[in-house]
Amino acid sequence: MPSLPAYDLAEVRRAFPLSERLTYLNHASISPVPLPTIQTMQQALQRLTEDPSTLYGDDPVLGNIAANFSAEMAALLHAASPDEIVPVQNTSIALNMIAHAVPWHTGDNVIFSRVEFPSNAYPWMALERFRVRPILVPDDGSGGPSVELFDRYVDAHTRVIAVSAVQFFTGHRADLAALGAYCRERGIWLVVDAIQAAGHMPIDVQAMQIDVLVSGGQKSLMGTPGQGLLYVREQVAEQMRPAIIGSHSTQGWTFWLDYDLTPRPGALRFSLGMDDLLGMVALRASVQFLRALGLEAIDAWTQHLSQLAAEDLRARGCTVITPSAPHLGPIVTFRLSDPDPDDPDALAAAEAETVAFQQFLAERGVRLTKHWDARRVPHLRISTHCYNTEDDVLQVGKLWEEHRA
Repeated sequence: MPSLPAYDLAEVRRAFPLSERLTYLNHASISPVPLPTIQTMQQALQRLTEDPSTLYGDDPVLGNIAANFSAEMAALLHAASPDEIVPVQNTSIALNMIAHAVPWHTGDNVIFSRVEFPSNAYPWMALERFRVRPILVPDDGSGGPSVELFDRYVDAHTRVIAVSAVQFFTGHRADLAALGAYCRERGIWLVVDAIQAAGHMPIDVQAMQIDVLVSGGQKSLMGTPGQGLLYVREQVAEQMRPAIIGSHSTQGWTFWLDYDLTPRPGALRFSLGMDDLLGMVALRASVQFLRALGLEAIDAWTQHLSQLAAEDLRARGCTVITPSAPHLGPIVTFRLSDPDPDDPDALAAAEAETVAFQQFLAERGVRLTKHWDARRVPHLRISTHCYNTEDDVLQVGKLWEEHRA
């Protein structure tokens, strides 16, 4: 008998009409937006036609968009205050803003894993021109960061450790509480990219002792592309001096012609200018939808689906690189064969086989993503969310057998 989540799966699926015609397993790239979010966006669009000036303050229909957004994201992350939250366009912008606001000293270093997405690598690597040393920690085979791995590289000059809550490629789920405790004991700032985690699983920035957290909204949070969030712990924000300053970044910002570079308190110093109000409305609505289901319930269900997919693919001869619990999340990455990375012909054959199977899946309405490891070996990635079913994830293995036949 199939397992079911703690919420009404059939009811949730009705909020995602694409589930009627597609087996969508590509949430780690971009998620569909739930119907309640679309309805809220339509309200916001209607307000733009009726009286757009009210969207800057207390709109009679939508309320205060900025205040409501910060309050909802603060509740999502268990932040101490909504003032620790600001809207951002995406993860890359947020991490660049943070990287260039840290009060670095010559010789300081920042540590991150060699398996990070470029958004959580390039901003730190770019600091070399300021004589800040980025330390790229090699993967030890676990697929992601850990206290034990990072401890070999930490020294008295380490100012920041940057991690992904869930790795985009391997699917490794970090122990954020352990990393947070380790960093706080040493006066190191923990910066977390949560784009593959926030919305999928509970995150408590206070209990986990996270100093900075960023997330684009289009993946786990099921928002619209181009709208995300930035959390900065108040005590950390007060030590930062942003290098990018906009019209909303400074004290007395409403007095436009009274030029004053004094930063606003806390995370509000990272506010720049006109925000994507429609994106903020959408992200807030999607977060409300997910929180109503229960993040613990979503987490348990997507972990179950990942375990089921991994076991099925292994049984069919695929190599699964995603670790098992407790480092298992909503992503399962696998390869169809094990080519020698030093053999160009073997790599080309593996690439052709993977492309052909991905196309085979696409023709049958199954959506997932292809990625390469550091040696350019092709892999496929299954990434689920709250409305996926056991049949959804088992489709991949069944179709692999059909494709090979």
